[in-house]
Amino acid sequence: MPEKIVMKFGGTSIGNNEMIENVVSIIKERYKEGADIAIVVSAISDTTDKLIEITKLVNQDIKKDISASLHEIKEEHKKISHEVITDKKTLSEVINEIDSKFKELNVALEEAESPNKEFLDYIMSFGERLSAPIISGALKSQGISSQHLTGGEAGIITDKKFGNARPLENCKNLIADTVLPLLDAGIPVITGFIGETKEGDITTLGRGGSDYTASLIGEAINAKEVWIWTDVDGILTCDPKIISDASKLDKISYKEAMELSYFGARVIHPKSIEPAIKENIPVRVKNTRNPKSEGTLIVKDEERIEGIVKSISVEKDVALVNISGLGMLGTPGVASDVFNALAEEDINILMFSSGSCDPTISILVNEKDLKDSVKALESRFGDGTIDNITHNREIAIITIVGSGMAGTPGVAGRVFSAVGESNINIKMISQGSSEFNISFVVNKEDAEGTVKSIHKEFGLGELKKQVK
Repeated sequence: MPEKIVMKFGGTSIGNNEMIENVVSIIKERYKEGADIAIVVSAISDTTDKLIEITKLVNQDIKKDISASLHEIKEEHKKISHEVITDKKTLSEVINEIDSKFKELNVALEEAESPNKEFLDYIMSFGERLSAPIISGALKSQGISSQHLTGGEAGIITDKKFGNARPLENCKNLIADTVLPLLDAGIPVITGFIGETKEGDITTLGRGGSDYTASLIGEAINAKEVWIWTDVDGILTCDPKIISDASKLDKISYKEAMELSYFGARVIHPKSIEPAIKENIPVRVKNTRNPKSEGTLIVKDEERIEGIVKSISVEKDVALVNISGLGMLGTPGVASDVFNALAEEDINILMFSSGSCDPTISILVNEKDLKDSVKALESRFGDGTIDNITHNREIAIITIVGSGMAGTPGVAGRVFSAVGESNINIKMISQGSSEFNISFVVNKEDAEGTVKSIHKEFGLGELKKQVK
């Protein structure tokens, strides 16, 4: 039987006609080699951001600006369609579909009264619903049979948690029943990022949603691998914008990749790995600009490498919240109240620390959640238990990851010595029980210096395929 591969292409990979032609060439080459391929696509570069901006204009009731913005997006998609779809019949069908989608968009925006998360999901979904027909049409122009469908049509049925929806338990079977027959007929092109409820309402899967879609499909069809195509060669030892000689990792474990992405690495998102973990399906990160490169293979089992540390990530979009008060001393349940107050507002705590003597609890949250976090805590602790809530936006999380760290004495000492020699102050420290990672907080202005010091200490610029 042919091997099954799921390929996901992000917005930076399909940003214009030349990029789409390159993507079609990549798909065609693998397809001609005999693989069964399912494609997952994001919105064309910047489209989703533009749609979000349009929803903000709805609140201001600026119809002239809304119309102009919609026209710009529509003409951009039509222009790209004319450039990548050479078959006249297919081109006509795609152009008609684009016109139909924008009529639908116009009606929704005109009838909108008080935009909410459900409305935002619906509007944002048009990015992928516009790109999928174009990619499918470009494949047809190359003589490859193709059908495009939304995530919901593919079987991704979710709960009603708009903005961050989760697939229902029977999704795997629904996806398999839909996608497997399509593989026999050609290449299905499926919208990433979006699903729908049992009632047919469109939902979005949150950050990394298109990767998540690809992984769900890979799990359902028992793919050999899931390929995440981006604009970098794979997962690196560090952000190349900080370290110019950052090395590509040939292989990394699920756990290591999850730690990196959770704390700042943008190549993948932890959710995109979850379904693959269940079926032990490798996820490969590849570069559309360098398709011959093998990229980075994310696998289940850890591999210890010389140098112990594999990679360093930085997350700057975070904020530190300090809760203090003498009333906290000896009062049971304060930490529990902190967690519950934030959980009720759907706010994720990235790091947590408290002292046995100092009556202070420190938590780290995403910067976008800072305002709601402070509000929730002030509401919960209005009884005088705490004296003060302060916050700091000018901080960053540094995370060092490597399976070789587990059981290796002196790793933390080397990390903190390197940081100390650079005269950088550490504000907060956390280490997971797996010992795969060490995370700590520094001032944002010290983030790059911290990374450079650690990268040099562990020789990551010289990292090659050194597997024990």
